[in-house]
Amino acid sequence: MSSNQPTLVDELHEYEYTVRNAQGKIVSARIEAPNEQAVAGRLAQMGLVPVSIQKIEKSGLNKEIEIGFLKKKIELRDLAVMSRQMATMISAGLSLLRTLSILAEQTENEELGKILTQTRAEVEKGGALSSSFAKHPTVFPPIMINIIRAGETGGFLESALLGLAENFESEVKLKAKIKSAMTYPIVVFIMAILATVGMLLFIVPIFDEMFTSMGGKLPGPTQLLVYMSQIMKWLAPVLAVAFVFFSVWWAKNKHKDEVRSKVDPVKLKAPVFGKLFQKVAIARFTRNFATMLGAGVPILQALDIVGSTAGNWQIEDALKDVQHGVRQGLALSVPMAKHDVFPQMVTQMVAVGEDSGAMETMLSKIADFYDQEVEAATESLTALLEPLMIAFLGVVVGGMIIALYLPIFNIMELVQ
Repeated sequence: MSSNQPTLVDELHEYEYTVRNAQGKIVSARIEAPNEQAVAGRLAQMGLVPVSIQKIEKSGLNKEIEIGFLKKKIELRDLAVMSRQMATMISAGLSLLRTLSILAEQTENEELGKILTQTRAEVEKGGALSSSFAKHPTVFPPIMINIIRAGETGGFLESALLGLAENFESEVKLKAKIKSAMTYPIVVFIMAILATVGMLLFIVPIFDEMFTSMGGKLPGPTQLLVYMSQIMKWLAPVLAVAFVFFSVWWAKNKHKDEVRSKVDPVKLKAPVFGKLFQKVAIARFTRNFATMLGAGVPILQALDIVGSTAGNWQIEDALKDVQHGVRQGLALSVPMAKHDVFPQMVTQMVAVGEDSGAMETMLSKIADFYDQEVEAATESLTALLEPLMIAFLGVVVGGMIIALYLPIFNIMELVQ
């Protein structure tokens, strides 16, 4: 008899439903669910009485075409908003199932809405929220899954979600500061490159033909510019193809340990930006570590996770040694002091936190300090780079214009 039961219970379908809201108006919307009974149950939990529920068949021209690069990516900002809203609704007394239903309906990110709908269906069948999120490792980071699991186990899911929201919001602000500092010099540098390549490919050949037809000897700077223009005719396509191939290769391999182990140490030693990268990594590591300890995650498990979230291979590698030392019974600050990637102030404050039993508070203070350091560094860096990049753009473009117009002073002699 059990073989006659539906076999596609776990498969989600899209349904269009019509309900009458509290104001008496008829409202239509769409939702994903395993079957019509599940749709009716969710609407009942939301306090709505369905007028009609109809399954949407997707076939032929009506089938939705999904193109990977056109999908809206689920960003850290989306997870921060979701975590805070979930914590607020749970603290207000809403059940987890109803909370997931509301979040799936109101989120602006369609991909996140679909995942939350799937999560609700799994939780409805008795699954844990953390286990459901763990099935989407590319969307929900390990720190989020482990903190939610700790909150579920300890019965403080609301505070765990609030901690996550604050962590993600701080991370979003940190990324915004770095982006604001890097955007201007990158844009100016790209403009300088494009202007140089454009002049070499299209402007210089015109002047070259004009000067050649008049005869005479070109000045040294102009000859160099003409020579560079001739090289650029075949070099530009080669560089364009190489850039495309490198971009594809980098997208596939940038997260591999063999690549990060070579690139990340160079980033920390880079002039001007090296200190900024280190401060960002330290701020991210200490904030995530404090969040996980505050959520009740064991220190060894927390060290295993925060290393991968620091964003730098050198810190991640150092934390493996720290984890090994802690497992042998050493204080956390002892193996940390052996690695230059951790500033002395950080190790000393960690030692104080261990002695006073306020490790979470001390780590949060370190994160706040380095957040302020990053903000100050980005402001000073922007103030320094703006005039330098303007001067660079003026020297490159202005130098080429001067080199092009030097022969004009001899045109009259050539014409006579």
